[in-house]
Amino acid sequence: MTELFDKLKAKLAEVGMITDDELGDKSLTDEERIWLSVERYSKLRNDSKKITTESYLEATKKLDDLPEGSPEYEAAQKIIDEYEKQT
Repeated sequence: MTELFDKLKAKLAEVGMITDDELGDKSLTDEERIWLSVERYSKLRNDSKKITTESYLEATKKLDDLPEGSPEYEAAQKIIDEYEKQT
């Protein structure tokens, strides 16, 4: 593995993101570039699934106002369930 790969891997672990320019550096091997791309995508996907406290509180308020079984109620319930799983 190259020195640049080790630096980018550490940056990805610490900051959670590397840029397209860093990923496109010609000194990376194809294998290193693929590995970094997969890890970067995985972090993005995992971060986007996190439910904030604000979203959770908003969803709990909606449950009080919406009829049970409605699509909006089910969406709010899903947010609540996901938030409770991550805490």
